[in-house]
Amino acid sequence: MQIFIDSADINDIKEAKELGLADGVTTNPTLIMKSGRELKEAIEDIVKIVDGPVLAEVVSQDTEGIVKEGREFASWAENVVVKIPVTEEGLKAVKILRDEKIKTAVTLIFSVSQAILAAKAGADFICPFVGRLDDISHNGMDLISEIVSVYSNYADIRTEVIVASVRTPDHVIQSGLIGAFGVTVPIKIVRQMAKHPLTDTGIERFLQDWEKVKADIN
Repeated sequence: MQIFIDSADINDIKEAKELGLADGVTTNPTLIMKSGRELKEAIEDIVKIVDGPVLAEVVSQDTEGIVKEGREFASWAENVVVKIPVTEEGLKAVKILRDEKIKTAVTLIFSVSQAILAAKAGADFICPFVGRLDDISHNGMDLISEIVSVYSNYADIRTEVIVASVRTPDHVIQSGLIGAFGVTVPIKIVRQMAKHPLTDTGIERFLQDWEKVKADIN
């Protein structure tokens, strides 16, 4: 499973990289704004750290504007992927950019039908949102299971599923069990994944035993 860090914060990305958990990075306009930096500056610094896909999201709503932004993003580095919301205008832009060999990721996917359209348009990746579905009493992981199942029926579909809006370590586990290509997570989820109360208790007990044995020897 690929782990993408959902952040535009260089410190978060460096931390994940040191853990070997930065196969890629996803950003969006909100994350860029929170970083307090310009999009190009942020992306250019991220690609210096991460060799894998770095997703940069457009803000234009019409096909012409999306394509223009996408071409600019792609010029920044070879591993930049243009992130495009799943709208009719966006899907048209995906097809144009695909024909120009520019990689794309379709985002804000909440249904299998949207996932099918994104694959047909030629998206390299899709980003279905599970947490936001959970928020409205739908099971977000059911969506991932259905998309992966549909995609697996057709050898010509090359679109990879990056599970987004991940809220808990269990979302990551379920994504792996289903067979999603990857997940995109904030650094706090990575930290949660590394923690377990029995691990902490075990370390404490080993240290206590060590001190006791050391005292007996002395």
